[in-house]
Amino acid sequence: MDAVRVALLREVLAGTEWPGATRRFAGALRSSVLPHGGGLLLVGTAEYEPWHLAAHLVDEAAWSGTPELTPTLVRHGARPGDPAHLAVGLGRIEAARRGETLLVVAPDAPGAPLLERVHDARRAGATVLALDCGDHDLHAMAHEALAVPSEPDLDLDTAQHLVSAAAGENSLPSPRGRRRLRDRLSRLADQLTSPPPARW
Repeated sequence: MDAVRVALLREVLAGTEWPGATRRFAGALRSSVLPHGGGLLLVGTAEYEPWHLAAHLVDEAAWSGTPELTPTLVRHGARPGDPAHLAVGLGRIEAARRGETLLVVAPDAPGAPLLERVHDARRAGATVLALDCGDHDLHAMAHEALAVPSEPDLDLDTAQHLVSAAAGENSLPSPRGRRRLRDRLSRLADQLTSPPPARW
């Protein structure tokens, strides 16, 4: 999703909690990975793999000049013959250590096997973030969580767009006071979508 569409989406959601909530969660993500030079592990459930979020974070990492946002996608069904970037299995969560961040995306209950691995990663010192529909057990383990219940305003896929876009914003100061192209596009979209001034 490009900067203009994200700006339009934020405009539609203005007046709700979601623009601020997704920015806060993205801020927690940035503050977890930037000081450690990366180490972001991204995992979904056995039924749902967050491919889309992984792709958006890769894009945001490139566009923002913040390679630390590039995730390692951890897959439930990874096979040794898969390409290297798709062959990382759940054992990687068991190997997580202090300085790494585990982002769990779960549109439904994550299940006991995944929760056990998440618990072990947290106990080993990894930072756990949860983007889900409000699973109590997962939230109990997470250092930061954003619950996105199914509702007309927002769904988990849309929240992922907002989180990934916000993660790439304000990550580095603009050189010599110049705004990045994405910031200028966002500002332009805000101007184009705002109502015309009232005439008396």
